Amino acid sequence: MNVIIGSTRPGRAGPVFAKWLDGFAREHGKFEPVLTDIAAFNLPLLDEPHHPKLAKYEKDHTKAWSKAIDAADAFVFVAPEYNYFVAPAIVNAVAYLSREWKYKPAATFSYGGVSGGLRAAQAVKPLLTAVGVMPIPEGVALHAYQKLLDEDGAFEPSEQVLGGSRTMLDELFRWSEALKPLRAG
Repeated sequence: MNVIIGSTRPGRAGPVFAKWLDGFAREHGKFEPVLTDIAAFNLPLLDEPHHPKLAKYEKDHTKAWSKAIDAADAFVFVAPEYNYFVAPAIVNAVAYLSREWKYKPAATFSYGGVSGGLRAAQAVKPLLTAVGVMPIPEGVALHAYQKLLDEDGAFEPSEQVLGGSRTMLDELFRWSEALKPLRAG
């Protein structure tokens, strides 16, 4: 499972939540999570000359991104909400590939202000289904996320976040197992 950090902006909070979720998923025990930071791939606005369905990648950043996504059996997008929508980095990163996403489930661990990133979580679902990802209903939304960070910037999850994260990972695992035969074929 890839825990994908969906923000690339300087000063972002996503890595704090993603690192916590990575550790939580390891303790959960049903996945071997891989922390995957979109920013580390330096994906410019889609710059491949061929359609992603052809998988004729020419750029090294696309080849590396393809390898990272292809290796995963499920995804959790750690997604901020920007302007009532999902982060543009997520939209661009999803659009880069096609076959690598197919028949894999995804959940969203969103964060934002009053909405907790719920609009971002809903906005990304049609994009994911267009590339063959099964977005599951279970997710986690962090409302007023800044209040969940201590004075050192560390994340202190509530019991509700812990329970929601556990449920999300349980369901993500079920979907991953159910879709496994389709990924094998």
